[in-house]
Amino acid sequence: MKNLSKYLLTASTIFLTTTFAQARDQIRIVGSSTVYPFATVVAEKFGISSSFKTPVVESTGSGGGLKIFCQGIGPTHVDITNASRRIKSKEVK
Repeated sequence: MKNLSKYLLTASTIFLTTTFAQARDQIRIVGSSTVYPFATVVAEKFGISSSFKTPVVESTGSGGGLKIFCQGIGPTHVDITNASRRIKSKEVK
């Protein structure tokens, strides 16, 4: 059940982000090395089942992904970060 919930959450996030990522033509996802294998499968399935390009998924670690994600918004920044833990209060800006 947890895997299904994670799959649906990730797929929903990817689907909802496509509108914002069109300026770049591809969704960028960074984050947890633990979540990375799962995220790549979801990204590949999204690319196959939609008219959008397969999202780019990078394994940066949870902390690295959150740091990159918090750097800003727009076509030069990542769209989604995966984390295997909660964001720490000192990481929120």
